[in-house]
Amino acid sequence: MDDQFIQRLFREHHSVVRLPSPKLMEEWLQGLLQFLFPELSTVRFADEAAFRHHYRTNDLKLYTILDALSHNLSCPIDELRSRFEEQLPHIHTRLIEDAEAILAGDPAAANRTEVITTYPGFYALAVYRIAHVMHQLGVGLVARMLSEIAHGKTGIEIHPGARIGHRFCIDHGTGIVIGETVEIGNGVKMYQGVTLGALSVKKEMARTKRHPTIEDNVVIYAGATILGGDTVIGAGSIIGGNTWIVKSVAPGSRIYYDWRVPERQTD
Repeated sequence: MDDQFIQRLFREHHSVVRLPSPKLMEEWLQGLLQFLFPELSTVRFADEAAFRHHYRTNDLKLYTILDALSHNLSCPIDELRSRFEEQLPHIHTRLIEDAEAILAGDPAAANRTEVITTYPGFYALAVYRIAHVMHQLGVGLVARMLSEIAHGKTGIEIHPGARIGHRFCIDHGTGIVIGETVEIGNGVKMYQGVTLGALSVKKEMARTKRHPTIEDNVVIYAGATILGGDTVIGAGSIIGGNTWIVKSVAPGSRIYYDWRVPERQTD
């Protein structure tokens, strides 16, 4: 191999900014989910002191993760950890609501334990809600690394910058894409293969709202594509499978595609 090529790569390795370990990130995430949900835990704790010790031990992994980014943090590591910890009750409450929404929305779901332990949609939402807090705290790289863990495991891609309300139900889920500036209201249900994306991927639009808004109690069926920052799906609407939407629809709309009539159908 060419010596100059090896030397150049060595210099790049030597000068690269230190990054968190993806393996440690996944270990911390798994430990956190086990802390939040006893259904996921493999440990039975003798007393509350042991339970608290388990949390603190896992929290040290977060310190190590943040320490790798200490050159680029907006505030001291201990302050970030404290601010994240303050959000855990809120995250837990939201996720219980999500699990209940999935249970209520899927006839095949037997109980909440089944949803929490086996449903990819719930796992993707759990990671999203954790990553979203990290995104809000300004730790964008950690947030994106977390979201990619969920993406790799479930095929569901939710940008941590998206804003998702209460009781979000993802059924099946594989192939869902939810962009950075998406806003989703409460009580929304979404099936596999849905894309909430941008009409343009021009770099100069990075700081603008590029992705759609989904209002409360909307159902979006499999394969639907909804694009554009000005596109609003009105509350209570039903979006049929394989539809392509780039304009807003009024509350209570029924949008579907009939192959016999190759135009958008609205009830």
